[in-house]
Amino acid sequence: MKSIRKFAYAAVLTLSALNVAPSLAFAQDEGGTFKLPREVHWQSAEVPAGDYRFSLQSTGPSRMLTLIKTTGKPASFMLFANETETLTSFEPARLVIQSRFGKSYVSAMDLPQFEVTLHFAAPANSVKEVADASLSPAR
Repeated sequence: MKSIRKFAYAAVLTLSALNVAPSLAFAQDEGGTFKLPREVHWQSAEVPAGDYRFSLQSTGPSRMLTLIKTTGKPASFMLFANETETLTSFEPARLVIQSRFGKSYVSAMDLPQFEVTLHFAAPANSVKEVADASLSPAR
């Protein structure tokens, strides 16, 4: 009698765990890699120079960008885009970096392979520069 009860308990526990996990396991992320030649401020995060892998997830009306540093000291960042817009050009992917007070701020990330531009908070009245961050899609 006790062995049947243990088996039933184990079966219920396993089924309930399988019902919770699929939503995370089947999420399709868009992503790629890029290299930052210098430290930048990306919203409230200070992102050091180095090679990064990124993934882009839709989370309701906004997009979440996850960065994982793949070289040097490990680091990871989760950033929400303030705005997104549909991008239909065939230009290369790029980061738009603005400079103010001797610091660099990421204000946008153009990802034509995913047909989207992500806009991030950056100080107003800053000098805009476009940096080819060698963004490449995930393989």
